[in-house]
Amino acid sequence: QVQLVESGGGLVQPGGSLRLSCAASGMRDGIYLLGWYRQAPEKERELVATITSGGTTNSADSVKGRFTISRDNAKNTVYLQMNSLKPEDTAVYYCYARRILTNSDYWGQGTQVTVSS
Repeated sequence: QVQLVESGGGLVQPGGSLRLSCAASGMRDGIYLLGWYRQAPEKERELVATITSGGTTNSADSVKGRFTISRDNAKNTVYLQMNSLKPEDTAVYYCYARRILTNSDYWGQGTQVTVSS
């Protein structure tokens, strides 16, 4: 069973930066897509960014140029560097993994990011 544990959330002022980390365990043989989603109050969960095992990234237009996703395959860890944060980035951020061979999806418990002065 894949387990994902996020860390790095918190309160930051507009224009500030945060770095989220997600450590994955229980990942068996197979290729995994890793990524981040977020859910703001009273809104649907939305894609933030994903990264393949080969390093190909995809991100939402709303975060392009501000957020960077990366991964360390040796550590089974995915990161989200968030710069120039805006109040509208306030949400619970969820780590996500998909095992490509089986299309099985896994989610972390979420970490709160609040952007406010």
